[in-house]
Amino acid sequence: MLDWTDAACRYFHRQLTRRALLYTEMVVADAVIHGNRERLLGFDPAEHPVALQLGGSDPAKLAEAARIGADFGYDEINLNVGCPSDRVQSGTFGACLMKTPEMVADCVAAMKSVVSIPVTVKCRIGVDDQDPEEALDRIADGVFSAGADALWVHARKAWLQGLSPRENRDIPPLVYDRVYRLKARLPNRFIGINGGIQTLDEALQHLIQVDGVMLGRAAYQNPAILAEVDRRVYGEEGVSPDLTDVVAAMADYAARHIEKGGRLSHVTRHMVGLFHGRPGARRFRQILSSDATRPGAGPEVLMQALAEVDLSAAEAA
Repeated sequence: MLDWTDAACRYFHRQLTRRALLYTEMVVADAVIHGNRERLLGFDPAEHPVALQLGGSDPAKLAEAARIGADFGYDEINLNVGCPSDRVQSGTFGACLMKTPEMVADCVAAMKSVVSIPVTVKCRIGVDDQDPEEALDRIADGVFSAGADALWVHARKAWLQGLSPRENRDIPPLVYDRVYRLKARLPNRFIGINGGIQTLDEALQHLIQVDGVMLGRAAYQNPAILAEVDRRVYGEEGVSPDLTDVVAAMADYAARHIEKGGRLSHVTRHMVGLFHGRPGARRFRQILSSDATRPGAGPEVLMQALAEVDLSAAEAA
């Protein structure tokens, strides 16, 4: 979720669900060690529970980055072994690490040795011509032997040559059964599933087979589905968050962001899909995509966009 799940996005998503675990964008270990840590790692306490996703392949550097992340207050450290982008491959991390499961295990062991919070891994079922049966088992056995607390599996291969990152999210076929078989083989390990899951109905069906479900694009493009997570997934009683209150909270957040030198669009770009499929949603999107990007735009633009939505229809939907 590079360039997607930044601090503003996570704060927004937290207004919709109190319970779901949120993830940062993938941050390279070298950047954590040598870069502007507050800019890269800073987050609002309201975001908890939140996991820091790291990229890298050097155990010592990942251990240091994990320690820094834990000191910042993150609730989990996640190692990305699934991203197929050229930028990631050139740094010898992400999905290409599926080819070196022993290295991944060494990285997990190094991070576990320096932090007390959970260390987890996100991977694919394989890359290129790998046999998914063997490749996924090798990664899973290695990281769990090294002490990993969970394995999240994007249930499709990544093709490191010939497909773009966007194509790698859609073209390789989804093989959910492969993840189910891994869970059946490792019943006492936390196995989560990711990839192509569009609705909470689908998520609940997966939860019959595995321990967790990760939503990426579906939650970003139609964030209102997160408003049902606490009730439908976690069994909490009570009403779902009022989307009017969510927009008001984000207007306050935007005001604070602007006071610190940011722009309104840094916040609103994550919100354009909030009223997806509801009367007034198109005008809401238009205002956030145009007026909110103008120099000097303030949080009142959010409230103007909200006024275009048929709230009674939104509440009834």
